[in-house]
Amino acid sequence: MIEDFFINLTWLQALGTTFGVVQVLLARKNNIHNYLFGIAAILISLWVLYRSRLYADIILNLYYLVMSIYGWFYWRFGRQEEETPISRASKSEHLKALGVVLGCFTAMSYWLRFHTNSDVPFWDAGVSGFAWAGMWLMAKRKMENWIFLNISNTISIPLLIYKELYIYAGLTIFLFIVGTSGYFKWRKIMKDEGRQQAASA
Repeated sequence: MIEDFFINLTWLQALGTTFGVVQVLLARKNNIHNYLFGIAAILISLWVLYRSRLYADIILNLYYLVMSIYGWFYWRFGRQEEETPISRASKSEHLKALGVVLGCFTAMSYWLRFHTNSDVPFWDAGVSGFAWAGMWLMAKRKMENWIFLNISNTISIPLLIYKELYIYAGLTIFLFIVGTSGYFKWRKIMKDEGRQQAASA
């Protein structure tokens, strides 16, 4: 019975999706506990992706796991042991993010094409490249994380449909919608915090 549950990817997708929905809604609200639900969703996704031969996404999710742990500590303590505020990425951080996209895409494309049995190497690598950069910006609480993550979501949706992971495709559409509203929500929070700081100065 337990074995059947872990073979049934539909049920696992549903469970992972539930945790993923809670995670992104909490992230939109700028709630630090989004990372706890995110970690649960990641652990489930690792098995589903392995069964679907989406190897770049497996590595991406391992990276998500590390960045989720790092992000929780960074959000909670920052560099001066106080909660880190939302801010815009600097020019240097923009360049680093683009470097992550390019470097990840190049490395993943090569590995997937020549060292795995992946049938979608470039597609899979594209999803990973933008997601790696977006998750790094999310961990640093930068506004632009939503932009990079939504580019990744845009590439991911048709890929998941092609792989017949329809529940995850639906989750990704939902993530795209929340990512768009999350950008505007964070912008409002950042403006409100700026006004409060100006008023108290």
